[in-house]
Amino acid sequence: MKVLIVGLGSIARKHITAIKQLTENAEFFAWRFSRDSPTFENVINLFSEDEVKEHTFDFAIISNPTSEHKNSLSKLLDLKIPLFIEKPLFEKIGEEEKEIVQRIEALKIPSYVACNLRFLECIQFIKKEIQGKRINEVNIYCGTYLPNWRPAEDFRKSYSANKHLGGGVHIDLIHELDYTYWLFGAPVKTDSQFSHSSSLNISAFDYANYRWQYEGFTANVILNYYRKDSKRSLEIVCEHGTYHVDLLKNEVSFMEEKIFSSSQNILDTYQSQMDFFLKYTLMGNDLNFNTAAEAYEILNLCLHQS
Repeated sequence: MKVLIVGLGSIARKHITAIKQLTENAEFFAWRFSRDSPTFENVINLFSEDEVKEHTFDFAIISNPTSEHKNSLSKLLDLKIPLFIEKPLFEKIGEEEKEIVQRIEALKIPSYVACNLRFLECIQFIKKEIQGKRINEVNIYCGTYLPNWRPAEDFRKSYSANKHLGGGVHIDLIHELDYTYWLFGAPVKTDSQFSHSSSLNISAFDYANYRWQYEGFTANVILNYYRKDSKRSLEIVCEHGTYHVDLLKNEVSFMEEKIFSSSQNILDTYQSQMDFFLKYTLMGNDLNFNTAAEAYEILNLCLHQS
């Protein structure tokens, strides 16, 4: 199995680790755009389109900065190989981005946009648990402290902190919006507010507040970069009682009584996600799960600002 990687940062190395845990039969190639790019053990650097075309790849991983996804996908579509695209799909929504999605669909290229929280077992449990239940209210919260993400680096220079690189809490934490869409479908009406006025003093948005209205209930989603005591939770208020999902503990409670727990951690979901992708793409099955087209729709909801 040959894997082409565009963007060999920390997230790509997580995907490489996941692949190695699943199969010993994998060769890794990185399409680099600078001769000064670092080298990594067991990863072969390629520096030109001609070098890339000398190989037949089973799929490509696109994990460079979001601002580069559009250009990277444009270069890869002619290869007509399955695409594993790190979230979010793009940094913005426009005609060029829409055209790329339409080309992926027209060429029938299997695509998956990586939102690994769909593979967190407490989220999978609650998806089944709420089927057929009357929902009155949904509250989703993700508060995290950006400087702690990569302590050895200056967080202000990171992609996440810089608007011009496509960063921002509304993009980085699109996972929360993705699983909201996965659990409840597309909202009938949305509004949102973004800001970057916290003490972090960064150009990218460090706070986002979404309100997605559904038939019969509203989902409120709050995201931030500045909370030192991290919290990641989902609360579903149903007619018969309230469910509380703690994503960091991978637990679900109903009316304060624990009804589900798992030892799986969020890092484990990278392997589950990759296992799913490989089973579908390499066995020729129809991969109809968070495709580029679906992720484009979610991104449109994510970027909408009232």
